[in-house]
Amino acid sequence: MNQNELKKSLSKLPLGDVKYFESIGSTNDEALAWAANDTSDLSIVVADEQTAGRGRLDRKWFTPPGTALAFSLILRPTAEEKPHLTRTVGLAALAVAQSLRTRGLEARIKWPNDVLIAGQKVCGILTESVWSGEDVDCVVIGIGVNIRKESVPPVETLQFPATSIEAELGHSVERLEVLRDILAAFVNLRPSMVSDEFITQWEKLLAFQGQPVQVDSGSTPAVVGHVTGLDSDGSLRLRNDHGESIIVRFGDVRLRPFA
Repeated sequence: MNQNELKKSLSKLPLGDVKYFESIGSTNDEALAWAANDTSDLSIVVADEQTAGRGRLDRKWFTPPGTALAFSLILRPTAEEKPHLTRTVGLAALAVAQSLRTRGLEARIKWPNDVLIAGQKVCGILTESVWSGEDVDCVVIGIGVNIRKESVPPVETLQFPATSIEAELGHSVERLEVLRDILAAFVNLRPSMVSDEFITQWEKLLAFQGQPVQVDSGSTPAVVGHVTGLDSDGSLRLRNDHGESIIVRFGDVRLRPFA
């Protein structure tokens, strides 16, 4: 992968500017700095290697050279999109999941920000907003996808089982093709983000539907309930053993299956 190959692969998509790095600390950090200079909508930062990649809760994201996708997309929301920005992580997750499903992989979305294949994490998403006073100027969407087997961290370091696209398919794939497919799905899905149908699409691919899960925020007692769907803003709906509905809002939360 290099700058020329990247631009050629993405040339037919309605993106903004494209930056490529052989190695970088964090694509999100680069995109946040770039966004401060009025970079155009859907500009993207792609790296072959991240040395300080991060996920939610400041967890490290493992990105060895030549093995994974690590990229950050700058989204400048329209006036119509701004009331629905809590759906942005779902937009990214849906784009990844749908693109993987076209390859025959049963991808599902683990609320709020992971994509699973066969119950194992293959993708993580981190969204960060840039504010101008009380108004959101842009959202940076960081996406990491395990492509090759070498992109999966050692088992003893994992907080959730992980896999890679090639391990699940049983054959090699071109990283640039996967990136192009994800971005094409993102562009295609974006107009629907403001509609109720978007939540329906997200729910259809939600992992653990009807199953018991435990949601831990760290600051309050863990919540246990069966997954029933999503609220209009993308928050998670659960039903506990007493038949009561529980809404889990976005924040520093961790979701796990509950046995």
